[in-house]
Amino acid sequence: MIVSGKSAAVVGVIAGLVVLTPARAQAQWWSRAPADFEECADAAEKAATKEAKSSALAECHSKFAGRRKPGGGYTYFDFMQNRHFDIAGPNPTPEEQKHIDEQYTAYLDRQRRSSIAAAFTAKQLQLQQASLASLTSEKASLKTDKTSPPPEIPASRKPGGLI
Repeated sequence: MIVSGKSAAVVGVIAGLVVLTPARAQAQWWSRAPADFEECADAAEKAATKEAKSSALAECHSKFAGRRKPGGGYTYFDFMQNRHFDIAGPNPTPEEQKHIDEQYTAYLDRQRRSSIAAAFTAKQLQLQQASLASLTSEKASLKTDKTSPPPEIPASRKPGGLI
């Protein structure tokens, strides 16, 4: 049997494609991807093993930053500020992320001002306590001076003494 060069090339390309095709092809084109964290977490709960569930749930956490609100819409929790932000979808848009970042900058500025004010107040309190301690020690020394016996006058200076 004689095979033409063109046929051999086609057979070689097909064989190469079969060899290069992954053994387990992802068939996501017929299954709908989860729209948000809650759908993703529900799908993760259906995993067979505990390890598969935790792995799938970790993937959900990395894909979706926002969480569904009971009344509709989404919320994003920024743990650095310990604060929630309302967002339009399951992940913040670039504009929403910019707003969150601006709020974080303002939060850090308020924290810095608060710590400066606290340090200033502590320093003022320390100075007041030092001043009060100084006044107290002065009063104590004045009291000891008043209660001490009068200084002794030498006999040569006493009236009627020897001159």
